[in-house]
Amino acid sequence: MHLEEIAFHVAPGAHAVLLLDQAGWHGSAELVVPPNITLMPLPPRCPELNPVENVWQFMRDNWLSNRIFQSYDDIVDHCCFAWNKLVEQPWRIMSLGLRQWAHGF
Repeated sequence: MHLEEIAFHVAPGAHAVLLLDQAGWHGSAELVVPPNITLMPLPPRCPELNPVENVWQFMRDNWLSNRIFQSYDDIVDHCCFAWNKLVEQPWRIMSLGLRQWAHGF
């Protein structure tokens, strides 16, 4: 359903390329990829190529690690808190996603 939604928003005549890590669910044999999308998996064990990995690490380092959660709802509450704190800091998201080596060309 997610890919269908993306495909719907791709301009007519255009083609989208989606970068993704090699998580097991990204490569399911049952996955239907719309014809206007190409999936491009990143090499394994290369988090430096996937800027969102820095976002997850930042959230773990600052708001989610070194704690004991009391329940599933407690986990969800803490994750929502961390996400909302990060969303309040768009400059932080931008800085976490930058790759110095990618801007030196």
